[in-house]
Amino acid sequence: MSKTLVWVEHDNASVKDATLAAVTVAGQLGEVTALVAGSGCNAAAAAAAQIAGVAKVLKADDAAYANALAENVAPLVVSLMADFDAFIAPATSNGKNIAPRVAALLDVMQVSEVLSVDGPRTFRRPTYAGNAIATVESGDAKLVLTVRGTAFAKAAATGGSAAVEAIVATGDAGLSSFVGAEIAKSERPELGSAKIIVSGGRALKDAETFQQVIFPLADKLGAGVGASRAAVDAGYAPNDYQVGQTGKIVAPEVYIAIGISGAIQHLAGMKDSKTIIAINKDEDAPIFQVADIGLVADLFSAVPELTGKLFR
Repeated sequence: MSKTLVWVEHDNASVKDATLAAVTVAGQLGEVTALVAGSGCNAAAAAAAQIAGVAKVLKADDAAYANALAENVAPLVVSLMADFDAFIAPATSNGKNIAPRVAALLDVMQVSEVLSVDGPRTFRRPTYAGNAIATVESGDAKLVLTVRGTAFAKAAATGGSAAVEAIVATGDAGLSSFVGAEIAKSERPELGSAKIIVSGGRALKDAETFQQVIFPLADKLGAGVGASRAAVDAGYAPNDYQVGQTGKIVAPEVYIAIGISGAIQHLAGMKDSKTIIAINKDEDAPIFQVADIGLVADLFSAVPELTGKLFR
């Protein structure tokens, strides 16, 4: 049986949802071993051991892995790959940073943003900003994959009982150092896990208007807040709100696009949403081609009216 090593996305205390989809894919390829690399990561390793389908957890607890620097994590992964046929990472910022370095050190081609598993070495992945789906087959000795979490069912976070094995760390490679992070805190759901997302585009004019129109509706729906790249570039919203090919890939139950024309790079990040609602005064806007429900209207009157009528 093939053996697959899965990079566990975590915060040293809990496992991120993106890992669960990666475990699902790994289970289709063979026996699953989860790798938890961090600093003070006992809780994260224990949580990984409970994921259904995980046979074993390898724990590397070292200060070098505290912030998941790819330059330190990749050598650790490569040191383990003699015992594995494939390495899988979720297509998160960390995963997309680590996996290419692993592939380069192993001298193999990476298969990115996997959408489906068609065979032991055959996968489907998006290309041309998601406008085409390529079927690729790897001929390399080792597989290195990143997995688009919105394309797969998530493995159950509980129900497993894998053994946790401590492994020797490869330490600090001395190639990079963690300086700091400015993390925006919000009571709203994160985009990656939100069931409803309300997104705004460049038509919202400025940051103040963006907040006045988008935030009240999102708050009433208990939704996450997103934005198009144009809105982020214009300074209406922070970078972590960006949805699209160069932002976050999401697939919520409901995606509400307000004042978003529907550029290709934005559609690539949200077109897998279960229900898409678009509000735009331009009836020819590309967003209406993928929307399940479309409202041709002035957002500055339609959205406040919608917000006011909710949950009266």
